[in-house]
Amino acid sequence: MTLLHSRHAPAAEEDRPKPPARGATTLRDLGLGIRFAAAGGREGWIRTLLTAVGVGLGVALLLLASSVPHMLDQRNGRDQARKEARISDMPGANAPKSDTSVVVADSGTEYHSQSVAGYLVRADGTAPARPPGVDRFPGADEMVVSPALKELLAAPGNELLRERLPYEITGTIGDIGLRSPNELRYYAGNDTLTLASGGHRIAGYGDTREAAPLSPLLVMLTVMVCVVLLVPVAIFIATAVRFGGERRDRRLAALRLVGADIRTTRRIAAGEALFGAVLGLLAGLVFFVVGRQFAGSVEIWDVTAFPADLVPDPLLAALITVAVPLTAVLVTLVAMRSVAIEPLGVVRRGRDRGRRLWWRLLMPVAGLVVLASTGRVSTYEYAPLNPYFIATGAVLVLVGLALLLPWLVEACVSRLRGGPVPWQLATRRLQLSSGAASRAVSGVTVAVAGAVALQMMFAAMNADFNRMTGQDPTRAQFAGYSENVTGEAATSAIAQFRATKGVEAVIGSVEAYASKPGVYADDDIPPTTSLTVGTCATLRELARIGACQDGDTFVVHPPGDREMSDWIDETARKGKVVEIGSGGGKPVRWTLPAGSPTVQGRTDPMGDPHYGIMATTGAIDAGTLPGAQITAQIRVDRSVPDVAEHVRNTAARIDPAMRFVTLDSVERDRQYESIQTGLKVGATVVLLLIAASMLVSQLEQLRERKRLLSVLVAFGTRRTTLSWSVLWQTAIPVVLGLVVAVAGGLGLGATLTWMIEKSVSDWWLFLPLTGAGAGLILLVTALSLPSLWRLMRPDGLRTE
Repeated sequence: MTLLHSRHAPAAEEDRPKPPARGATTLRDLGLGIRFAAAGGREGWIRTLLTAVGVGLGVALLLLASSVPHMLDQRNGRDQARKEARISDMPGANAPKSDTSVVVADSGTEYHSQSVAGYLVRADGTAPARPPGVDRFPGADEMVVSPALKELLAAPGNELLRERLPYEITGTIGDIGLRSPNELRYYAGNDTLTLASGGHRIAGYGDTREAAPLSPLLVMLTVMVCVVLLVPVAIFIATAVRFGGERRDRRLAALRLVGADIRTTRRIAAGEALFGAVLGLLAGLVFFVVGRQFAGSVEIWDVTAFPADLVPDPLLAALITVAVPLTAVLVTLVAMRSVAIEPLGVVRRGRDRGRRLWWRLLMPVAGLVVLASTGRVSTYEYAPLNPYFIATGAVLVLVGLALLLPWLVEACVSRLRGGPVPWQLATRRLQLSSGAASRAVSGVTVAVAGAVALQMMFAAMNADFNRMTGQDPTRAQFAGYSENVTGEAATSAIAQFRATKGVEAVIGSVEAYASKPGVYADDDIPPTTSLTVGTCATLRELARIGACQDGDTFVVHPPGDREMSDWIDETARKGKVVEIGSGGGKPVRWTLPAGSPTVQGRTDPMGDPHYGIMATTGAIDAGTLPGAQITAQIRVDRSVPDVAEHVRNTAARIDPAMRFVTLDSVERDRQYESIQTGLKVGATVVLLLIAASMLVSQLEQLRERKRLLSVLVAFGTRRTTLSWSVLWQTAIPVVLGLVVAVAGGLGLGATLTWMIEKSVSDWWLFLPLTGAGAGLILLVTALSLPSLWRLMRPDGLRTE
């Protein structure tokens, strides 16, 4: 028997099944987790859908962000294609006349604070060059318009704009000729437009010059905007993959009961997270594809985009596709390291020792060190700037703040005792499990901290990109310039402005150039000065003139400039002849009266100093001066409704090509302003995403406590008590998160301000941002109350 048994023993060992390979085991456990997520019944699907929606929102925003480079390239390409083809580096140089050349004049305007780009065009031949997007060249009194302008003109209540643009609409500008769907633009035919009346001749369209590079300060600002907008999205995705964690842990404890080990449960949990993340990727793709179709109809801070422009960068899209599922798995595995899952359905949080602080402080400190080691960025030197170090340092600081928040919430709520019943319910819940609440608020913390730092940078850089113009809007609010100075146009234009509704005063004059007659060598410049013709009231605004009657003339010196005064006296010789005219026309000779007094000049409302020869309208006929320009600076009564539109209509009626401007004491840099607009658009989208994140997280936590809420109501707890407890449970982490955000944002902002060689101009910039964060508390709480009341019904006590 022994021999027989020993003979068959080896055969028994061979028949025993071999354990599966490690790779097969991992795939089996991941597949089991996917099955739990996909076939876990109603509760499982709700949890999976919450994760998918949360991840999908974040993925959609990441895809949108990855589409920004392509969108900007397309916008800039269309903008360059419709610019006038340059024939030289001299601005305003005229192309030679040909069968394809076109005479163009800028006739852009504003309407109710909206910019309307417009151009008057006249063809020189039978085959004129057409702007991109224009199928047929407009004839006289015809215009082609952008779809947005056509809609605006047709809308009721816009009679003043229709009066300003009285042309017949014969076509619309195609997408290829517009920067964005909401752009207001037109091209109008004008058969009287000439070079003498303000036009210039172009050979075609398409500017091949490269755009001016961004200054180092704007490069640094752009990098920070990208970091501040995208880091909260990444944190939001990491939060979304942990929705339903408590129910998952209880289910994994049941698996431990039937023999699964710790590693198996972690792989199963990773499979569930992977399934939710993949569904989130698909949901994000659907959100993005559907959302981009409405890109042209959604306007945020006056910014829209064509759907075709929103194309994700292939490399960035591939990175998102790989990074999101990988992040979901890693976050799940890291989260489970702090959870002890045992058989018999026991889930024990391993936090007896509490969260450690030292490594959480290490990340923001390391980020500040990286930023400081990058060095200082000069305002004026276009030295190479490494954006990766700046981005890395900023990411470390912001992520470190998000990691610091759970420790702070746990440390603070552990010391809270007593208080009203809603307060006790909220604090006790946070003491038992503050992780979910901290994760939901981390996006707010990071967004507010980044926004505080950026606002400090904007405030410090404000002086570099906002130039004081010297204009005085208290003396005049508008100014118009026209080169159509023929016959009675010089005097009638000013009279029409004075007769306009709401106009209080007009500083109207006709300006030309006067020079000393004589024969000069080609490289000699004859003594030349300006000639200003206007009424006595106008001349008093431009010079310190006492007694004045129609027919008087004056020689005006600039205050404190003796050299310029001598040059003026060399030109304006009293009792001698001067030649008036410029721009190639035949000059007109005029004798300056010998009795003309010498006075001191003043600056006009535009901030320009005036000097030279000044004459009243009775001393010289302004309509006969070659190369002259009408200048009208207008003061209005702001209380008159639509006074600005009435004045602009008068300007268009006088001369459609009149250059009409609004006086402003500060001029903003366009690149700086576009980056600031981009920040506003991005911040609005991110805040909406954070609000959605907090709402989804709040609903998920309420669903997890459905049975507990029903029990409390069954034992007599009032619904208002539970509602207030939900408010406090949301408010406490948000308040602590805002404290972290303000402290971290001020520290990051001060470091960035030091890097750009500036000083902090305002330490209280965080107040509006913290107010926005606090507003999210009320919004999320209000939106979650209907779900809370529904979950407090008695049927929540049912179980299986």
